[in-house]
Amino acid sequence: MEQSSSSAVAAVISTNANINTDRARRRKKKKSVLQKHPSKESRNSQSHAKWKTEAQQQIYSSKLIQALSQVNLNPSTSSAPRQGRAVREVADRALAFAAKGKTRWSRAILTSRIKLKFRKQQHKRRRLASSSSFSSSGSTTGSSSRSSRKHKGRVCPAVQRKVSVLGRLVPGCRKQPLPVILEEATDYIAALEMQVKAMSAIAELLSRSTSEASSSSSPMTS
Repeated sequence: MEQSSSSAVAAVISTNANINTDRARRRKKKKSVLQKHPSKESRNSQSHAKWKTEAQQQIYSSKLIQALSQVNLNPSTSSAPRQGRAVREVADRALAFAAKGKTRWSRAILTSRIKLKFRKQQHKRRRLASSSSFSSSGSTTGSSSRSSRKHKGRVCPAVQRKVSVLGRLVPGCRKQPLPVILEEATDYIAALEMQVKAMSAIAELLSRSTSEASSSSSPMTS
């Protein structure tokens, strides 16, 4: 009896040991899989956190200074609003380059110029087509007015309106679902915060250099 009970205990201990080793193997396997293929949430948090680092700000600042050196900011050749628009476009493009096109908003900024040229070409073609087919314009206007009445009749919920506004604010997210818009908006806002910091630092450096240059030239003139 004693021998059989001791053998049964030994068998139970061995099975428990086997179970524990199996569990340990599974945990190790799970950890290795997570390390090799991190989850989407962890990837997003890493991409959002990278915009807050000083290294990323320096990378963006160098790209922005390099791009601004190629922009014509002469007041005699271009007006102030045009200069501001050019600086804005350059700053956004440098931000998209810093994002390396990994996000939807960065890809939309990088391809916006090509799309603008394509839209201008399409607009010219439409104008030519509309001028040639002027006689059939009455029927098309009637159908368009009816469709606009249908759209006016529909009441859009408040949440849906806010989502559509947010989708218009974030580049490349006009027709995307809510999870994609929220994910892209979070990354885009973090990138814009970094952009403001970098541009304010560059502006401060430029103002310091100009004040130092003016102070050094004033005793020479006197």
